[in-house]
Amino acid sequence: MIKVVFIDIDNTLLSFDEYVKLSMREGFDKFGLREYENWMFGVFLGINSKLWRQIENKEITFEQLGQIRWNMVFEKLDIDFDGVEFERYFRDCLRESAIPVDGAYEMLDYLRDRYILCAASNGPSNQQINRLRLGRMLDYFTAVYVSEDLEASKPSELFFKRAFDDLENKTGERIKSEETLIIGDSLTADMIGGTDFGMKTCWYNRHKAQLPKKVKLDFAVERLEDVKNIL
Repeated sequence: MIKVVFIDIDNTLLSFDEYVKLSMREGFDKFGLREYENWMFGVFLGINSKLWRQIENKEITFEQLGQIRWNMVFEKLDIDFDGVEFERYFRDCLRESAIPVDGAYEMLDYLRDRYILCAASNGPSNQQINRLRLGRMLDYFTAVYVSEDLEASKPSELFFKRAFDDLENKTGERIKSEETLIIGDSLTADMIGGTDFGMKTCWYNRHKAQLPKKVKLDFAVERLEDVKNIL
């Protein structure tokens, strides 16, 4: 029986993609760069996804990502500008961004009286907690677990172990991994990470993509509202 539901933040509860598009459009204008075009988001997405996979594989740190991400994007876009300066702008604005994913509130309202809810995210702690607060989502959660605080990133076993240890302190109960489920959009950080730790998994397949054969999961939904059909 499921007792605890862990939920990813970026692109599961709050739209990181929509924030990126907005910040690129407004940031390029603010700094007098070339005019933003929709195809440029794909350039950012490819580079950012690759860098986060490297973080998950412990090949680079989050701090190193901040030093190279926008310089790599600008090189691809043939833009001559300091990527580190743009990264500072990008992170400052992200901290104040809370664009909800469609169906997120409906899912949270359904789950809150049935399960213990925990947020689980890779990223800076103050940023992620502030975004949940701005998005009126923070009060849904018994705990918010962020990689900066746990000093470990999803999908590592250490991230989940430290989260479970803290949850035991908060609830006074040792929750077994098979009594939990994780909902998220990432096949690596959320689905593989959860499966490897013995958790049930629910993939938020927001792009209606085909599931790779090597990835095993328990459930998949294309709309967050449909979580009520599996829990």
